[in-house]
Amino acid sequence: MKTPHLPTPAERLRRMHDQLAQAYGPQHWWPAETAFEVVLGAYLTQNTAWKAVERSLGNLRAAGALTVNGLRSLALEELQRQVQPTGFHSRKAPALKAFLTMLDEEFAGSLENLAASPTEALRRRLLALPGVGFETADAILLYALGHPVPVADEYLRRIVARHGLIEPAPGRNHKGYEALANLTRQAFASDAAENQARLFNEFHALTVAVGKAYCRRTARCAGCPLASDPHVTDDL
Repeated sequence: MKTPHLPTPAERLRRMHDQLAQAYGPQHWWPAETAFEVVLGAYLTQNTAWKAVERSLGNLRAAGALTVNGLRSLALEELQRQVQPTGFHSRKAPALKAFLTMLDEEFAGSLENLAASPTEALRRRLLALPGVGFETADAILLYALGHPVPVADEYLRRIVARHGLIEPAPGRNHKGYEALANLTRQAFASDAAENQARLFNEFHALTVAVGKAYCRRTARCAGCPLASDPHVTDDL
């Protein structure tokens, strides 16, 4: 008798994407009008809810500072006031100014020039900036600059851990982040290269959708689109 094929963790994760896409449909992320607004949102969303980010972005919009030139002209103290709703404003505002300094000094103030850099070199450069961790760097790469990199956030960590896709469950650290990112790359490795940025985009947005609805700090598995996939634990 032929042994039935047991799906690998990467195959299961790819199937989860399909289940979530069927349940939720296209997510149309990132919620921003320009690439630079995505960069701002990626910085501001650290350790805060998106509603707070929206308030800060609204402040910046009213101040005419949602563009490179507009933010450049804003004094640091004023920028701190504008982004105060997101918290950690004394850290986030200087971090945004440091991003602008890099953009001006190394890429002639152009996001297009920045996006033209090779992915790995650009990721290293972003990670060298103050206030930029792996999730922020990858969100900028994917959503603002169009590079095919996965974003591995807390929602994905919960899903992977609760469904036992990685043993041991990934922690909230560099090693754990890269384990999640690598698993996501493997899940979409057979898809055409030109489609991977779009798929990483949609998958991240879909995991956020199911995470907010079901895969919270305490899981609510009843009715979850992923309930048919075996899971190990409801709590982390």
